[in-house]
Amino acid sequence: MKKDIVTGIGEVLWDMLPEGRKIGGAPANFAFHVAQFGFDSRVVSAVGQDEPGDEIIAELAHKRLRTLIERVPYPTGTVQVNLSDNGIPVYDIKENVAWDHIPFTESLRELASHTRAVCFGSLAQRSATSRHTISRFLETMPDGEDHYKIFDVNLRQNFYSRETLLHGLTLCNILKINDEELVTVGRIFGMPEKDMQEQCRALLATYHLRILILTCGAHGSYVFTPDHTSFIETPHVEVADTVGAGDSFTAAFTASLLSGKSVREAHQTAVRLAAFVCSQKGAMPVWPECDAQP
Repeated sequence: MKKDIVTGIGEVLWDMLPEGRKIGGAPANFAFHVAQFGFDSRVVSAVGQDEPGDEIIAELAHKRLRTLIERVPYPTGTVQVNLSDNGIPVYDIKENVAWDHIPFTESLRELASHTRAVCFGSLAQRSATSRHTISRFLETMPDGEDHYKIFDVNLRQNFYSRETLLHGLTLCNILKINDEELVTVGRIFGMPEKDMQEQCRALLATYHLRILILTCGAHGSYVFTPDHTSFIETPHVEVADTVGAGDSFTAAFTASLLSGKSVREAHQTAVRLAAFVCSQKGAMPVWPECDAQP
């Protein structure tokens, strides 16, 4: 197995969108966009022993994504997605589905030992089985300055808790969060009501993070390191929908860091790709800019 693999681990599912069914889940979105930059990416999850599971595996293969997806005796995950008037998705996520039961296998242990960057979220940790698997994957990964463990907070419905968030914060070295999630996290952890930048710097210091990414939708995005702050305004685009935009941001940022780019350069690339994804339908549009290096 080659080194420098980039892995997205967690939920994989069908997004039931107004215009039809599309494959979704943050790990698949992340892995798809990382692969656009030329990296060996993997999707780790579980699907059911059913036709929707067959179709997910076939669809990911069609997108030329490499996977480590187990078949388990639970239904393949689905999410009913409705869009508000300004294209913001509203989710109804089904419970006790396949990706709640991702097993930790010997193949997964081997993948973890060759993974240079992984992105995991809070949603897939709603169940004990998948939370345990994600923990073991992160613990098996090598530690080093050039290895990245990215916790992409993904607060959906009631599928999060203080315990889950604390667990993610202690396992990661990069935190990705949006402005609405920051408010909730601040409330859960009893953080003083400071401005967003002060709260981000408090999280950065408390959990010894290398990088904290804060996205604020149309109001721009920040990247914090212990020594610097980068802010970039969000480009103006005609929004088709915002499904997967955050995942594409994280993917472009990660791919750029792995390519040796600076934090500022990685931030710039992430903003451009996320804006492009917002201008397209669905979470996995092909980005013409990826013909070049990030």
